[in-house]
Amino acid sequence: MVVVSKGMPDEYFDELEVMSAGARQRYQGRMLEQSISNAYKYCPTAKELLDGVGLIPSKIKKIRDLEKLPVTRKTDLIELQRTKPPYGGMLTIAEEDVERVFLSPGPVYEPIQHSGIKWFAKSFWAAGFRRGDVVVNTFTYHLSPAGILFHEAIRDCGATVIPMGTGHTEVQVRTMADLSVTGFVGTPSFLMAVIKQAEDSGFDFNKDFKVKKAWFTGEMLSPSARKILENKYEFDTRQAYAVTEPGGAIAYECYRKEGMHFMDEYIIEIVDPISDKQLGPGKIGEIVVTPIHNKTWGLIRFGTGDLSSYVTEECPCGRTANRLTGIVGRASDAVKVRGMFVVARQAEGIFSDFPQVSQFQIFVDRKAQRDEMTFRIELVDKETDRGSLADEINRKFQSNCLVKADRIEFVADGTIKKDSKTIVDRRDWR
Repeated sequence: MVVVSKGMPDEYFDELEVMSAGARQRYQGRMLEQSISNAYKYCPTAKELLDGVGLIPSKIKKIRDLEKLPVTRKTDLIELQRTKPPYGGMLTIAEEDVERVFLSPGPVYEPIQHSGIKWFAKSFWAAGFRRGDVVVNTFTYHLSPAGILFHEAIRDCGATVIPMGTGHTEVQVRTMADLSVTGFVGTPSFLMAVIKQAEDSGFDFNKDFKVKKAWFTGEMLSPSARKILENKYEFDTRQAYAVTEPGGAIAYECYRKEGMHFMDEYIIEIVDPISDKQLGPGKIGEIVVTPIHNKTWGLIRFGTGDLSSYVTEECPCGRTANRLTGIVGRASDAVKVRGMFVVARQAEGIFSDFPQVSQFQIFVDRKAQRDEMTFRIELVDKETDRGSLADEINRKFQSNCLVKADRIEFVADGTIKKDSKTIVDRRDWR
């Protein structure tokens, strides 16, 4: 069902996108209870999971109730499938009813029924894909679910899909020119490679091509890349967050591009990766996903390993779901300092905004039962005003990471090795 939004430069793919907070809470609670009950009844591993903590499905009615269960991570799936082949006791349907099986690194075998993926179309619809569009899908169609599942979601929007797959930039360029392609689906870096190939071949990309809609996942769209694609090449760029194990696209951007709206077909938690406890808005934690529409795969509380936060403020586009603020790193790269996660990639992004800094490193120590954080910084220009720079860095760091440095030390060139870890945790917990 397509719901047209009045007065907005956008449309909604279905009524779930504009539910009130109360309606969403009731809807997700009902779907969660059904999903847990279904998994408990048909999935031996899910039954073992609940029995192991002394729970019955009727005790899982609200998102908060999921905290009673442990998080399942990819290493757990790999081990489950090794000991309980082929699907680790996670399948909730008869094996002969599985329509397709995809493979993700591990390996992890992922059974799929077609009826379980139609909602992916929301993210493409929000990106403007419609009947009349001709779209190149540059994700692989080999073993990975991305190619064929995104293909079908684009078709649900009415657009024509060209199953290009990866690589072959020369063929991509010629096809895009010959078929008057209007949409691109892939990664930002691959689109930049295709544009470069076109320009190296003598094309004027803006004049010779009609492709102006771009949908990305698989890697984050950096602000600098977005600026180039939108300002120089006049693309309307959108990005989505997708994870193969729970079943695909989890969150997606609207025209406002101010975070990625949660899909209502999943329960999405942001949790402390150490305690597995849920965190509130603005707090960085691991993205944990529970599918509530997928009746094939009894996966509960899947830990993605990706770190993000979320916001609850109403979006002007009219969609009412919470929004992911972007992926800031991996849980394995995060260090908790005074209760807040400091992530290497996030820190690198902050320091990259200061051209005065040539190298930096963060050290975390513990003194008198308190975490202490020190920044070591090498400067491009020794004449830089160190006091004002230190204050500016600390303000921006605290604004983004909610914790500030106790000391900022400016060190001589060569003190920080090129291959040094961004964050060094020197705390001794013995």
